[in-house]
Amino acid sequence: SGNDFEIIIIDDGSPDGTQEIAEQLEKIYGSDKIVMREIMSVLFSSGTAYIHGMKHATGNFIVIMDADLSHHVSQYFIKQKEGNFDIVSGTRYKGNGGVYGWDLKRKLISRGANFITQVLLRPGASDLTGSFRLYRKEVLQKLMEKCVSKGYVFQMEMIVRARQLGYTIGEVPISFVDRVYGESKLGGNEIVSFLKGLLTLFATT
Repeated sequence: SGNDFEIIIIDDGSPDGTQEIAEQLEKIYGSDKIVMREIMSVLFSSGTAYIHGMKHATGNFIVIMDADLSHHVSQYFIKQKEGNFDIVSGTRYKGNGGVYGWDLKRKLISRGANFITQVLLRPGASDLTGSFRLYRKEVLQKLMEKCVSKGYVFQMEMIVRARQLGYTIGEVPISFVDRVYGESKLGGNEIVSFLKGLLTLFATT
């Protein structure tokens, strides 16, 4: 791509071989490109991983993505330059974006979550529950100071707070392919937490 880069891998001690693969990549590309850090699994959440990742990130922009092969490379930096956006978010629900490999139940949950958030919060973005995003580093730091949610609600709050603070958001359609290895952490407890977080945001924003 012509962009100077580094890859920060945050591992919560999961038994899926993340650390072993990261160590192999570090040997191939060097420790200046592949940065591996571990955190205690009891503390792990999207927000916690972001905080740890930012401590080691040296670039002007930070791209957040899952490490389970669900996200494919998209035109994030091209989009950012087009509108000088503070945030570029991947969307599965706009343009030629889509989801592949999910069963009907998972699709309904995702669609339903996004529909409810659009009605209640009017965020001005079409996909609030996705985690594939590009941030200016200073913008991500400011949002992390404002956000209080954990787990799946965290992604939604990041966009809502960004709109509140007047940051600009661009969207890039993405094709989300279900993970090749491992299983989703989405369950009944996460759904309940999401609904509680949604209502809290609705009452406070």
